[in-house]
Formats: sequence, structure tokens, C-alpha cells
Amino acid sequence: MKAIFHADREWGIGKKNDLMFSLPLDMKFFRETTKDKIIVMGRNTLNSFPNGKPLKNRVNIVLSSKKVDEDVIAVHNSDELFEELNKYPEDDVYVIGGASVYNMLMPYCSEVLVTKVDAIGGAEVYVNNLDEDDRFELVQQSVPQLDNGYTITFCTYRNKHIKKIIG
Repeated sequence: MKAIFHADREWGIGKKNDLMFSLPLDMKFFRETTKDKIIVMGRNTLNSFPNGKPLKNRVNIVLSSKKVDEDVIAVHNSDELFEELNKYPEDDVYVIGGASVYNMLMPYCSEVLVTKVDAIGGAEVYVNNLDEDDRFELVQQSVPQLDNGYTITFCTYRNKHIKKIIG
């Protein structure tokens, strides 16, 4: 399993249940990376999509204690989530938000794909700073590039102490 998100300099990932920046290159990377894959999210992340509808060309798994769209696989707790995830190849599963889902599942992710944005976006939700987390190491990063006026860098972190999901 992997996680994917963009983060500002302070490791903020969103505000007002939305992304902080409009980044076409980052969105293209997200689309290409997750297309035909399994994505895991919380209900608020699902609600942040256009019309609250699941993303096309992906298996959408939503962790929520409340009722969600029929077009997704709804799970209500971590046991149900792990049981569902065991049906898929680990490398095809991507955690896409929000912060509580990232924080819960990051220990189980072999890699974390972070688009770092060299700006402060006024975030309301944050994830752990992986540069300061001994469990993760930066193994790859792109050359910085401009994306809609922001300097971004695509980074890959490897989890050195991955926990296994046992089903």
C-alpha cells in the first residue's frame, strides 16, 4: 500500500475540505498514478470530489461510520478496511486522504508519494513531517519545477518499519 498527497512547507494538506493549491502537474501525476488502482479515503475526502461522486476508473474504498454513496465500497472500521484491502495486490492500493486516514494507515504504507509545494497554503489539516520521522527515508526526488506559479518537487519516501496488514 502507498499514500499519495501534496503538502506545503509545513506539511499541511488541505483547508476547508479542499486542496490548498491548484497544481495541474500534480493532478496529472495523481490521475496517472492512481488510474485503474484501488484508492482508500475517508468520507470527507469523498465529499470533496465534484458532486461528492467517486473517482472514475478506480475502486473507491471509503472508511466512514455514516452512509456513503452506493458507487463505493464502504467500510466502517479498520477491521473491515483491512479485510477489504486483503482482496487486492498491495502495490495497487493508494491512500488518498484525509489526514485521519493518512495518520491511521501511514504505518502500513511501503511508500509515500509527496508532492512538496514550496509555499505555505494556510492549511487546516496536517500530516506528520516525513523528513523528521525516523520510520521514513527520502529515496527519490525530482528536480524542482514550476506548476501554476508554485515550485513543486515530487518525492518518494520509503517506510523502513512497515507494519503488515494481516487478514
